[in-house]
Amino acid sequence: MAERIQSVERAALVLRLLASGPRPFGVPELARAMGLPKESLHGILGTLAAAGLVERDPATGKYRIGASLLHLSNGDLDTNELRARSLHSADTLAARSGEAVWIATPHEGGALVVHHVFRPDDSAQVLRMGTHLPLHASAVGKTLLAFDHDLDVPEKLPAFTDRSLTERAALAAELYEIRRRGWAAAVDEHVDGRAAIGAPLRDASGRTVGAISIAGPTHRLTEAGRARADLAAQVTDAAGEIGRALAR
Repeated sequence: MAERIQSVERAALVLRLLASGPRPFGVPELARAMGLPKESLHGILGTLAAAGLVERDPATGKYRIGASLLHLSNGDLDTNELRARSLHSADTLAARSGEAVWIATPHEGGALVVHHVFRPDDSAQVLRMGTHLPLHASAVGKTLLAFDHDLDVPEKLPAFTDRSLTERAALAAELYEIRRRGWAAAVDEHVDGRAAIGAPLRDASGRTVGAISIAGPTHRLTEAGRARADLAAQVTDAAGEIGRALAR
């Protein structure tokens, strides 16, 4: 029988525990579940985090499955490159807009957040890496639907708020407008009081490989109920910068 490596077994158990439910786990919870001292777990979690297999929420200190691991099953070999080429522009966009920035790619019928830059203030924030967003009720999702020709409109369009688009004809009209102006907005469509503005990320061939958005309170991202044009311009500028980085 081949020799079993204890550290690998422990790392695999951590991943199985984190994958067992939607909520994140703190180090004390994992230590109790595994019967290990917390000091031993810190090394394992640090190694897994460095590899992108787990993500730590700096606000709570809790861990969840990382976006890189989620994409292993999807066969998406471009995600790491997309994140790497997006880092500088995403950081700049967060600093310029004062809002959180998300990078997302299509995954299992939704938009998967693969990179998250916190808004540049001292408020408590929750890491959204690995979060799935609905295609029809998020700015990154609608961006992907509008510009990624490999995606189809979902059969079911559930309502998350009173402003969610649940009729296919209304969504089709919205996607037409997004393609016309080059960016998408979602205002109170997924969560009341929250808005986002997104734009497509294209590789050297012009293919849409992801989407970038800013996200924040509705009152900061909108004027008279509509997404602010100045913020939309900042998002599209950042998307263009990332596209040029992908083309190099």
